[in-house]
Amino acid sequence: MASLDLQWVAVFDEVYKSSSVSRAAERLGITQGAASTALNRLRAYYDDPLFTRTARGVLATPRADALHPILRDVREALELARVGKAEFEPAQAERTFRIAMTDLGEISLLPRLLNHLRLHAPLIRVDAEKITSDSPRQLQDGALDLTVGYLPQLEAGFYQQALFDQDFVCIASRSHPRIGKRLSRAVFTSEEHVAVTASGTGHAAMIQEVLEQQGISRRIALRVPSFLAVAQIAGETELIATVPRHYADVMVSREPIRQLTVPYPLPHYTVKQHWHVRYHRDPGNVWLRRTVADLMPTAVSKARTPAG
Repeated sequence: MASLDLQWVAVFDEVYKSSSVSRAAERLGITQGAASTALNRLRAYYDDPLFTRTARGVLATPRADALHPILRDVREALELARVGKAEFEPAQAERTFRIAMTDLGEISLLPRLLNHLRLHAPLIRVDAEKITSDSPRQLQDGALDLTVGYLPQLEAGFYQQALFDQDFVCIASRSHPRIGKRLSRAVFTSEEHVAVTASGTGHAAMIQEVLEQQGISRRIALRVPSFLAVAQIAGETELIATVPRHYADVMVSREPIRQLTVPYPLPHYTVKQHWHVRYHRDPGNVWLRRTVADLMPTAVSKARTPAG
């Protein structure tokens, strides 16, 4: 029987995490043909197809699901043996970090992070993706290095660091014909709203739940799946929106909107970054988390250990 090649293991791990042979090849710095060859040899070694093609990418077989934690640990152990306790040197490092975030994170964090990398870590690359219900598993499997946002579902079982506290404000067009400098309760309930129904984050659910508890009903004229266009919509229409303050702070210089105090009490919340215990001491991940914390508005606490 042929010996197990270590490159096969790396290809298997990256295909499993990304559900894509081409993306795995890109992350490993090899051609797609080389990745396919390695995967075919691994299939022959285990006498199993390991992955099947679907419209959503390649999906693991039950055999691959069983093998992944074993081969992943083999790869990580060999990598640790190779680098030992070497320090992470961002100026020379060639690495891709995978970060899941909310659309608010894309607006507020990504431009700052990319500008920082260009100056201090030019060979570092970032793969950004949306927070989903699958993000906890991806953190555990190593498909993600970090998540950033308000994510109540990640409070237990993961390391976490609070980045900054946040509350809500209303935004409206500067030329709104019925809204002046102050937003009254009567106007809040009579005007039409744009509401965000983003999945993977707790913002929308928090707003709706608290308002319902107070017996307040909004006239929602438009529902959108993310915050990305909310400020533009508010600036160019007579719709108003309730949004996180940091989002409004960023967008007020880009769109013809103004901030208004919400006339009802809404809770504060904390934006955090989360990561899995497996990468807690990895020098590259330590550097990444420190960089994210430094780039966000205010880092407010130290890392906390997993709660469950």
